[in-house]
Amino acid sequence: MKKIKDRITLGIVAGLLGTIVKTASDELFLRQKASKRSFRVTAAGVWVNTKRQASTPYGQTLGAIMDLGLGMVGAVGQVYILSKTGKDNLFAKGSLFGMTFGSTITAMLSGFGSNKVKPKDAKSNLTYIFGSGIYGLATTYAAALLGDDSLWDTPPANNYLQPTQPTTAKKTGQTPLAAK
Repeated sequence: MKKIKDRITLGIVAGLLGTIVKTASDELFLRQKASKRSFRVTAAGVWVNTKRQASTPYGQTLGAIMDLGLGMVGAVGQVYILSKTGKDNLFAKGSLFGMTFGSTITAMLSGFGSNKVKPKDAKSNLTYIFGSGIYGLATTYAAALLGDDSLWDTPPANNYLQPTQPTTAKKTGQTPLAAK
């Protein structure tokens, strides 16, 4: 399989996949009555006038597009973090990223005075955090699996100390970034 070499494209693809997984988990939480409203309805609540409008098919489509856009933006940031810190400890990095990013977005959406759909109950908010953790894991693992190995090589801090582990450039015989 051909790997993605561009960080932004990789973030968009990983964010799309992560948001799809998050939406599936959100639907599961709704069907089990663990959550009172979906991410889509909550996101739509910022842009429409009433709770009823946010729950319509148009409102939910608007919310899904907003959720997807935010998911892609977050994933681009996660790809840049991974390219600086490496692909080790993906579970911890993905969980932390997802829960932190999801908490921040939920707090921002709930904090808007214009938001007509604010989840106030603890159970719904817990499912949002759990769903965001799932999003973070799916996004992080998708980026790690779909990203080209060259994205994870960190350029050396200086060009006179040799790296302690072989990099992709050394393995393929290419010139290291610092020598260019």
